[in-house]
Amino acid sequence: MTASIYPFSLAICSRSLILYGLVILITACQSPEIILVDGGNTGYQIILPEEADGSEKKAASVLKKYLQEMSGVELAVSSEATAKEGNGIWVGATSRVEGKGLNNEEVLIRVDGEQLIIAGGDTKGTLNAVYTFLENQLGCRFYAPDAEDVPKKQKITIDRDLDYRYTPEITTRTVHSQLYYQNEEFADKRKVTYEAFPGYVPSARVHTFHRFVPKDKYYEAHPEYYALRGDRRVPTQLCLTNEAVFNIVKDTVAALLQQNPDAKVISVSQDDNQQYCQCPSCEAIHDHEESPSGSMITFVNKVAEAFPDVQISTLAYQYTRKAPKHIKPGENVLITLCSIECDRSASIGEKCDEFANDLIAWGKKTGNIRIWDYTTQFTNFLAPFPNIHTLQPNIQLFRDNNAKWIFEQHSHNPSELFELRSYLTAKLLWNPDVSVDSIMNEFMNGYYQEAAPFVSNYIQTVHEEIQKDSTFFLFLYGDPSQAFSSYLKPELLKQYDAWFDEAERMVTDNQEVLQRVRRARLGVDYAILEASRQNTSNDFALVNVDESGQKRVPERLKKRLADFKSTCEAAEITAMNEMRYTTDEYLDFYDKTLTRAQQKNILEDKPVELLTRPKKYAREDPQALTDGALGGANFYANWLGFEGNDMAAVINLEEAVEVTKVSSAFLQVVNHIVFFPKSVSYYGSLNGKDFRLLGKVANESPLKPDSKINDIQYFNSEFNPTKIKYLKVLADNMETAPVWHHGTGLGSWIFVDEIIVE
Repeated sequence: MTASIYPFSLAICSRSLILYGLVILITACQSPEIILVDGGNTGYQIILPEEADGSEKKAASVLKKYLQEMSGVELAVSSEATAKEGNGIWVGATSRVEGKGLNNEEVLIRVDGEQLIIAGGDTKGTLNAVYTFLENQLGCRFYAPDAEDVPKKQKITIDRDLDYRYTPEITTRTVHSQLYYQNEEFADKRKVTYEAFPGYVPSARVHTFHRFVPKDKYYEAHPEYYALRGDRRVPTQLCLTNEAVFNIVKDTVAALLQQNPDAKVISVSQDDNQQYCQCPSCEAIHDHEESPSGSMITFVNKVAEAFPDVQISTLAYQYTRKAPKHIKPGENVLITLCSIECDRSASIGEKCDEFANDLIAWGKKTGNIRIWDYTTQFTNFLAPFPNIHTLQPNIQLFRDNNAKWIFEQHSHNPSELFELRSYLTAKLLWNPDVSVDSIMNEFMNGYYQEAAPFVSNYIQTVHEEIQKDSTFFLFLYGDPSQAFSSYLKPELLKQYDAWFDEAERMVTDNQEVLQRVRRARLGVDYAILEASRQNTSNDFALVNVDESGQKRVPERLKKRLADFKSTCEAAEITAMNEMRYTTDEYLDFYDKTLTRAQQKNILEDKPVELLTRPKKYAREDPQALTDGALGGANFYANWLGFEGNDMAAVINLEEAVEVTKVSSAFLQVVNHIVFFPKSVSYYGSLNGKDFRLLGKVANESPLKPDSKINDIQYFNSEFNPTKIKYLKVLADNMETAPVWHHGTGLGSWIFVDEIIVE
C-alpha cells in the first residue's frame, strides 16, 4: 500500500509547485497599478448603466471633464450595451456593482482586475463617489467656486488594490453659505445641499405660526387663538390647546401640501420669540411634561397624524428646547433642535451642558432629529469669531446622538474667513472624524498660497488667545468690543495687522490671491476700526490732537477705511449683520462718527449723574456719555442702556459756559426691542437746581412695522447762545413694545451714547 501512495502524492506535489510558480510569475509581471492614461493615450472608456439617470450622467460628465483637464485625454462615454470590448471606468449602478449591497448614500470606489468601479448607493451617491475619487485618488482640490487645483499628469495610475467604501453618517448636510446656494456645482463638489431647507414647502420652512394664523385676520375677533400672557392675549404665539387653532393650522397645512405636491416636509413651528401661551390648559401640559415643549409636541403630533406621508417639522428652540418628560414625537415629526444660546468659545460638550443634555434627551425619544447649529456672529458678520476649534467636536456630538440632518447656519452672506469656514464645515459634515489640521493646511496652502503662513499665524493665535480666556463668552449676538481685553487687545491687533501686511506683500504680484488675502483681512480691519471708535489705545483712536490743539483723523485710519471699502466692493460684500445693516451704511455712519469725534465737545470727561437707573451695558457707567468713545451698530459697543424706563442725566460742566447746540446719539435694533426714544429734551441750569428748557427734539422716525431694523439717530437741538453750568438730558422711552411687535408687553430699551455740546 505504501508503494502505491508515494508516487501519487509526489505527482500532486509536482503539479502544485508548477501552478504556484505560474502564480508567482503572473503576479511578478502584474503592475501594482492600473494605468488610466499614459502619454496622451488611454485604454479606458467611461461606462454607464443602460438606464442611467440624470445624476449618473452628470457624474460621468464630471469625471470625463476632469480627466481631460488633467491629462488632455478625452475618454469616450457609453452605456453598457454600446461599450467596446476592453477596460472601463464603470460609473453608477452598472452590472459591476450588482449584488454589492450598497447602502443609501454609500460610495464605492474599487479596482476589479483592470476595471475601475465608481458607484453610489443612491443616485446622488454616484456623483459623491466621483468627487471623492477626484479628490482622494487624483489629488484634485475644490476650495471655492472660483478656486480649485487640478494637477496636470501625463500618466494617471490607480492602485490595483483600491477597495474603498464609505457611508456618511450625516445624510442631509447643509452649510448656510451663498457659496453653495448660488453655485450648485460647487455644492456637489463639497457634497452639501443647494438650499437651507431641501424638500420643504417653500412658504413654510420655519417660524410658521404667524403665517398659519395671521393676527391681521384673526386677532381682533378671536384673541383667544393667541398666547395668554398675564391677563392679556397677545399675538406672539398660538394657544395650542384651542381646537379652533388646530383646525385652522391643519387646513392651512393641507392647502399648502396640495399646492406643493412634491414637498416632503412642512414646518409647524413657533414664532421667533419666547412669549408662549400660559393659559390654564397649556400650562397644565407644561407642568405635566416639565417643559413648554409638551404643548408643542402634543399639538404637532395631532397635525402629523393627519398627514402621515410627509414630515412635520417643528422646533426645539429656546423655550421648547427641553424635551418633554413623557410624550414622544410622532414617527413623522422632525425635531429641529437649535443651539442658539451656547457659548462658542469652546465646544458644546465643554461649555453648553444644558444643550448637550437636551440633545441626549431628544435622542432617546426619536431618531428623527435635525440639528440647527450656529457658526458665526450674526450681529457682526465680519468680526473675528474664533470658534473653528469647536466645529468638529460639535458635529461629532450631533452625530453621536442620532442627528442625521445637520443645518450649520453660517452667515449666508460673506463673513470672516468665509471660504475657509464654508470649506471646512462641509468637509466635517461629510466625515466628522477627518483630520482638521490636515484640512486646514490643505486649504491654507492651496487658497492663500505664499501668504498662507501669515494668515495661518493669525488664525492659530486668535484661537489660542480665546482658549486662554476661560471666562470669555463668545456669543452669536455679541460684539468685537467685548474682546478688546481678550483675543482682540491692542497688542494682539497690532500683531494680526502686521501678519496681514506681510501676507499681502507675499502675493503682491498675484492679484487673485491678493484679493483672497484682503478678504481674510477684513476681520482684523473691522476689529481695528471698532477699537479705534472706542479709543482703546494710542494706536487705535478716531482722532489725534496736533500741535495746534486740533483734532485730526490719523492717516492710517483713513487708509484702513478706504481699504475696507474697496475690498468689500471688489468682493461684493454688502451685509454687515443679519439685520440688513449694509456696508455702505456702516461706512456712512463711520464718517459721521469721525465728524463727531473731531468736534470740540465741552462735555468731554465731565462728570455725569444719572437720575434713572441703567441696566447691564457699558458697565452701567454714566461716564460712557462723555468719555469720547463712540458706539457703533451694536448695543454692546459703548451704549448705555435703559430698559422700560426713561433716560435722565445731569452733566456738570464745572464752569458756566455759553452753549448753542446739544447733540446725542441713540441706537435702534428693532428685533431686540431697542427703539429710539419718543423725544429728547435738553435743559440748562447755572445752579444745578433751576433748569429751563433749551430744546426738545422729536423722534423723526417713529416706530412702525416696517421701520429700519438697525439704525442710529442723532437728536440735535440748536438754540440762542445760553450760559449754563449744568445740562440735563431727558429721553422719553416708549416703555413697552407695541402690540404688533413680537416683544409686545415687554419693556423696551433705549440706548444712548456720547452727548456733545458746542
